[in-house]
Amino acid sequence: MIAQVIGIALVVIWVLIGLGLLVLELQHRRRPGNSLQVSSGHWNLDIYEPQHYRLIGKIEFYNPVRNLEVMIPELQAEVTLLSSDSIAGITQRITVTPQHPDCKPREDGYWFAYIVKSNKHTQVEISIDLQGPVSPIKAAWVQIHYVTYGPKGRLPRIHHEVVPLKFPAPDQPERWRPVPQGDVLPIATHLLTQLDDPVEIVHRYVLPHAQAGDVVTIGETPIAIMQGRWQHPREIHPGWLARRLCYFFLPTSSLATACGLQALIDIVGPGRVLGAFLGGAIAKVFGKPGAFYQLAGEQARLIDDVTGTLPPYDQFIVLGPDHPQRVVEQIQAKTGLAAAIVDVNDLKAVKILAATADVSTGFLESALRSNPAGNADEQTPVVLIRPTEPLRPSNAKQ
Repeated sequence: MIAQVIGIALVVIWVLIGLGLLVLELQHRRRPGNSLQVSSGHWNLDIYEPQHYRLIGKIEFYNPVRNLEVMIPELQAEVTLLSSDSIAGITQRITVTPQHPDCKPREDGYWFAYIVKSNKHTQVEISIDLQGPVSPIKAAWVQIHYVTYGPKGRLPRIHHEVVPLKFPAPDQPERWRPVPQGDVLPIATHLLTQLDDPVEIVHRYVLPHAQAGDVVTIGETPIAIMQGRWQHPREIHPGWLARRLCYFFLPTSSLATACGLQALIDIVGPGRVLGAFLGGAIAKVFGKPGAFYQLAGEQARLIDDVTGTLPPYDQFIVLGPDHPQRVVEQIQAKTGLAAAIVDVNDLKAVKILAATADVSTGFLESALRSNPAGNADEQTPVVLIRPTEPLRPSNAKQ
């Protein structure tokens, strides 16, 4: 009898220990750890001469966690230049200067470990000095390597910024092309980045060519890039589900890699992805392919995996745009042009993600079927469409 009581007591003790460890683990997973928010930088071309560019940017770090301090013991920057020509002969010098609110930077340029206290900010200034034949450079891809040190240990991080350096003239020559019921004008822009705004792009590049009744369309990927919805695969950590399910997608799908599928899981959750996978498998048995994408949500179709767009974004996973309907309504409110966000490819597939109420989606699909913006490095993310016949508006997908 005593042995039974002791046995039961031991079982209870081990169960309690197990529950305690489980609670501890769940609490640990919910804790923010080394959380630091990094804002998109503010960049200025301090010098813009044929043989000399100097680019200065300020990046802000913010600790949003209450009662938790996070240290930045290391920070350095590197730059990759994107050009239409050789970059041989261009010299570059990068200077990193901390701009902490309570400490002056060292004269020798050494980055000393700094504590970002709870709900506090700090900044760093990055100066990139380029000399030589710099005029062909289209953009600078700046990678900021830093280390966070805190409750989750020492974690290396990378923050990416793409800064345009070459800007086509807004009044570029017009090369209209005929399409059913209208004409289209692909419009070249600078390399769009997280520093840009869709309304400002339309003002700068489209309005010089537009007239009343025109429709401006912008690709869904450029909109997502301007919204900062792109991640490097190093920042994505595929879990058990992503590593196993990715094998079941076609090789050409952006969900056929563990990181691509994990990007979707991070947006909609593992439960929905698993449910969509099971539902899609059952639907396929009954001859109804494509159910996964319907069940998993709009982002499942819109994610572009690595190589899905032009450099340097070919190194990143680009998500679908956020609130596309809101974007087109802002464009129309501030420019007066009807607008749409579209997903077009060389297979003559046209998908209208959002459009203002006065746009005929049937007309858009017909006008864009030839993919006038192109799928290569044309860098014409905006297409202006001019109807040659009266159009009847139709309801766009919201």
